[in-house]
Amino acid sequence: MTSTDTYLAISGSVAFSRSRGHAIATSIGVQDVRAQWIHYVHTTQPLDEPQRAVLEQLLQYGDITDIPPTFESTDGQFDTFYIFPRTGTISPWSSQATGIAHVCGLQQYVKRIERGMKVSCLRNSAEDYKPEYMDTLHDRMTQIIGKDEPELSLMFSEHAPQPLKTISLQGGTKSPKEILQEANTELGLALDDSEIDYLAEAYGPNGAIARDPTDVELFMFAQVNSEHCRHKQFNASWVIDGKPMPNSLFAMIRNTHKKHPEHTVSAYSDNAAVLEGPEAAFWAPDPATGQWMHTKEVVHFLAKVETHNHPTAVSPYPGAATGSGGEIRDEGAVGRGSRPKAGLSGYCVSDLLIPGLKQPWELDVGKPNHIASSLDIMLEAPIGSAAFNNEFGRPCIGGYFRTLLTEIDVGNGEKEIRGYHKPIMIAGGVGTVRPQHAIKHPDVVKPGAFLVVLGGPAMLIGLGGGAASSIASGEGSAELDFASVQRGNAEVQRRAQEVINACVAMGDNNPIKFIHDVGAGGLSNALPELIHDSGLGATFELREIDNTDRSMSPMQIWCCEAQERYVMAVGEESMNKFTAIANRERCGFSVVGRGGGASEEEKRLILLDRESKEYPAPIDLPLSVLFGKTPRMTRTVDSRKLKLPAVDSSLAKYLPSLTSRTEIVDEAIKRVLSLPAVGSKSFLITIGDRTVGGLTARDQMVGKWQTPVSDVSVTATALASGMKTGEAFAMGEKPTLALISSASSARMAVAESLMNLAASDLVDRLSQVKLSANWMSAGSHPGEGAAIYEAVEAVGLDLCPKLGISIPVGKDSMSMKMKWKDQVSNEAKEVTAPMSCVISAFAPVGDFTKTWTPALRSYEEVGETVLMFVDLSFGRKTLGGSALAQVFNEVGSECPDIRDVDLFRDFFDATQQLQEAGIVLAYHDRSDGGLLTTLVEMMFAGRCGLEIMLDNICASFNTKDVIESLFTEELGAVFQVRKEHEIQFRSCFATCGPPPGLIHKIGRVAQQPKQDLAIYHKASLVYRNTRSSLQQIWAKTSYHMQKIRDNADCAEQEYANILDNANPGLSWNPTFDPKDKGLPMMTSLSQYSPFANKPRVAILREQGVNSQAEMAFAFNTAGFSAVDVHMSDILSGRVSLSTFAGLAACGGFSYGDVLGAGQGWAKSVLLHENTRKEFQEFFERPDTFALGVCNGCQFLSRIKDLIPGADYWPSFERNTSEQYEGRVCMARISDPDPSRPSVFFHGMDGTSLPIVVAHGEGRASFAGSRGISASDFVREGLAPVRFVDNASLKPTMKYPFNPNGSPEGIAGVRSPDGRVLAIMPHPERTIMNGIASWLPPNAESWGEIGPWGRVFYSARRWVG
Repeated sequence: MTSTDTYLAISGSVAFSRSRGHAIATSIGVQDVRAQWIHYVHTTQPLDEPQRAVLEQLLQYGDITDIPPTFESTDGQFDTFYIFPRTGTISPWSSQATGIAHVCGLQQYVKRIERGMKVSCLRNSAEDYKPEYMDTLHDRMTQIIGKDEPELSLMFSEHAPQPLKTISLQGGTKSPKEILQEANTELGLALDDSEIDYLAEAYGPNGAIARDPTDVELFMFAQVNSEHCRHKQFNASWVIDGKPMPNSLFAMIRNTHKKHPEHTVSAYSDNAAVLEGPEAAFWAPDPATGQWMHTKEVVHFLAKVETHNHPTAVSPYPGAATGSGGEIRDEGAVGRGSRPKAGLSGYCVSDLLIPGLKQPWELDVGKPNHIASSLDIMLEAPIGSAAFNNEFGRPCIGGYFRTLLTEIDVGNGEKEIRGYHKPIMIAGGVGTVRPQHAIKHPDVVKPGAFLVVLGGPAMLIGLGGGAASSIASGEGSAELDFASVQRGNAEVQRRAQEVINACVAMGDNNPIKFIHDVGAGGLSNALPELIHDSGLGATFELREIDNTDRSMSPMQIWCCEAQERYVMAVGEESMNKFTAIANRERCGFSVVGRGGGASEEEKRLILLDRESKEYPAPIDLPLSVLFGKTPRMTRTVDSRKLKLPAVDSSLAKYLPSLTSRTEIVDEAIKRVLSLPAVGSKSFLITIGDRTVGGLTARDQMVGKWQTPVSDVSVTATALASGMKTGEAFAMGEKPTLALISSASSARMAVAESLMNLAASDLVDRLSQVKLSANWMSAGSHPGEGAAIYEAVEAVGLDLCPKLGISIPVGKDSMSMKMKWKDQVSNEAKEVTAPMSCVISAFAPVGDFTKTWTPALRSYEEVGETVLMFVDLSFGRKTLGGSALAQVFNEVGSECPDIRDVDLFRDFFDATQQLQEAGIVLAYHDRSDGGLLTTLVEMMFAGRCGLEIMLDNICASFNTKDVIESLFTEELGAVFQVRKEHEIQFRSCFATCGPPPGLIHKIGRVAQQPKQDLAIYHKASLVYRNTRSSLQQIWAKTSYHMQKIRDNADCAEQEYANILDNANPGLSWNPTFDPKDKGLPMMTSLSQYSPFANKPRVAILREQGVNSQAEMAFAFNTAGFSAVDVHMSDILSGRVSLSTFAGLAACGGFSYGDVLGAGQGWAKSVLLHENTRKEFQEFFERPDTFALGVCNGCQFLSRIKDLIPGADYWPSFERNTSEQYEGRVCMARISDPDPSRPSVFFHGMDGTSLPIVVAHGEGRASFAGSRGISASDFVREGLAPVRFVDNASLKPTMKYPFNPNGSPEGIAGVRSPDGRVLAIMPHPERTIMNGIASWLPPNAESWGEIGPWGRVFYSARRWVG
């Protein structure tokens, strides 16, 4: 810091909308809340007027103008709070905003920009704030709150580096072991006694190191050898009930791969499993020309599922965000570089206790102060995970959600609480890797290789996460818990992934020889792993590590878990090329070391510090010590079988005041449908982008009404015309069963994942299915160690080998307990999770268009149909561990299981025959909530009535039999087939025997307009209710969560839509023949046709853009030469737009959207004289066209001054819902004037089609449009794409049909001459036929390209 440094505080726009302010006010107990952004700027010198003007222009964003930024004294008594980033940290927002300022010419003047908030709270006259109100106003992990403005010299201060510490082991009164034990506690190392003995020997006088250890060495050893990284309990030897067990847990998992290694390319040896894929195509820009090209080759796919439980408990948003971010990095760091493709996420928490919606079964047992409540976790964590996926550009298309908190009797008059105060946060997915890069080969890394850290800088965050996650929450300190949580910056990770993608595209010339992601333990784990796996030693220089905080000690720099980083070995011959790629992507990297020799003597890890004379080598030790065989853990445990009471299936015990069967069944249905594990997960799904990449064939939402009931997630193998192959994944978990039988729980988790997977077109039945197993347990709790051994044994040695399935990837978390002391009573409390086995099943699919969904087809569409129930339980009707048991505060004594493995395996022979026969109209397995839930979910998805006959599956009409038949969760599935196909359906099960009682006809779909569920036993009515009433019960939890979290008015509109029986759902209404490309007849007839040439279109992207692959594919399909152009190419003058006929600005999150969506991207054009001229000349050329989609639309709207005729264009601002919207909505195209047609909509006037929406800032705002209104704009014919409702197909303001609140339903804008189109939804993401959330039955007739392909063919026609 120099004497000329100055600080500025620049007020910004209003931060909270009226609805957001009212919602926060209600939650903290005040009358109203207002907020204003405040920007804090650290400059190298006082700014002159031109620089100040640029800076203030950058910091103008947002369009909330109807609310003052604060209150006046006349409004009443109010308090003012200032919220700003924690001292010593740099927020992701700051990194992006500072980057924009530097790109816009302020690099010499602005060191850093931070953002805070001034919050004003209007008090209620007599009432005080609600407890913990400050936690509502700010994020205690990343921010500081106070009544005084921040001290800017402190915020931007640069302190002297903290020193290295040595731990003196000799000469004192304490033994080396005692001293190490103290360090273990103080630093939160989570070392066990055997590891402390190991270190005491290694550092002792006769040890391999023979000196005092440094703090950085101890911390590094703890992370490298943490339970998180070494899986000590899974590799332990076990003694159960005094009997030594023959296998470790990991050995039993490996047994599955040993028995069935086929179709697995790589298992247990990399960041994800590599699975055999089909022959397809690799789609990427040519490294030499930038032209997007197909390369025919095998496309292997990756499978990985991780957990991030502990950080999510401490700080839900960043915990879940970095959980997803870390798993995405795993998918990008396989072999020599790979690519994430599609993701999943899952959550288990204790009871939600939603205000105003406390359920009769929910318990409130308190929680530790520094741990988030279940409600807060589920309001914040899914947003964190979704936001990271969205910004990085990976669709999240699968997952689950469960709540559990129950008290059980463990005997001897003792009770214990079982549940998820220590939550489960699951993040996983699939990726792809090129065949030549699929395996890590140590011999390709030569001595002298450059050892590189790619991505973000070191920061003082996430210190000791690997160790912290290895202990039961509450056993460490709150300070250590907070220190262990990371913070995420998805846009930086996107840039790093783009570098990896560019290297991978070079094929055999890939500069990356070896790669690891930086996760638990930071560089202290990743860099030693890199050199150890490469078979080399290495010397590193601490001060070469990119570092934003000069005050950090060597231990903090080396061990912090700052995110968005990868470590890699780059060949000496390739370093210049790698540097050029990273610079083009504006991705930070640093060469931190060089590979050493391969002899045992040379295999040392040496870390130098050129700034320290006292400690020039903070680390100098043999790798054999760091990775040495510490004594193997031995777990000695006893089993515990609880004698739990059976579920009273008459329900008389739980509902003594109800006497009639009708009342009892009604109450049971209401409760079960209200259980979060059963009910709608919509609030978790619509916050996520499910279509980025253009490869999503099946997401969570199914049918014309977009109901969240899909069994399976499916992606296409690659972007290629005619592509049909793909990958499917599905999840299964049954933790409530583990309270009765852990083996049954694990087997049923496997079974559920496979029953879900059965909805896809599996290749050769189960032979190519692979599983990821995530095991979570409180391993030291009485009985739980034996329980997890029993579970792993059941799956690893028995079930999976019998099914011919292997488990090549997985993860364990053995500290699933929360302990604390009640602050009032001082009573010790604990909540222990049940043994939780979460299975994710992965498999290749032959045809992604053949995926079954639960959406019933109506009588009017397909004629008379029947519902066939396949019961794999031989008529068993156990209720233990069921949703029904849970909602009556019971566990039960007997639970479901796989009753016959051979029959279960044969079921998949039958489903494959059914796929080949093509007779199944709908499919849904029986799972949480039993058969009743299976049926109503099918009904919700199909918006039709059901008549169900229980005669064949229910012994009698009495309450007990009815309840058991409707709510048992034994294995089974319901199929809808046409009546005339019933015999053929039964014949497909011939290989199953079939045993008596396997197949039952249980009902039919009623004719419209009936939308009732009617259940009969013989001629007697058991139950009747309307579809709309049942669906509102099922959706109530989701609605209430959405109402708390988002704009309450929008939540209420969406909830009310459930009642509209007349809503016809989505529809495809092209005014053209989708097979007709709209090109002249001579197009393909002559080499001399102008259409034989391929006009060049610039596929334009800025840092943070993530949708370029599908955009390039769309234009390539239409006959263009799509060329990858980064803004850095234009700014540097390497590329000129004068060589292009078209420009396509792609979707994503340029600069993380920190100064308003598209603002940073636009300012990089407007504030650069040469670049501004380049764009202006391009738009003024009459032979050019431009398309901007989503972020590209926002970008074009911000540079409208350069586009002829775009003066009145709106800007695109925050959605009215105040939430990111991932939806499929109806859009109508208007292109009525033949004198000024749109380049993009030839023959499409009047067309209405479903279109993908994926944005948080899509509301057209005319606040800065020089007096023109939205209706004026529409009258001028400048809004060619508008959101319409499903019924009238007329523009709408109703949510979510209009997902962003745009006035007049405006979804896209055009220039008067039709050459420029800016559109918020994504036509480019559903180009390949079959890639859509819902398609009509006649979609096959469209050919290989769907109706939205017409947009791009129209542009090709116009170019001529």
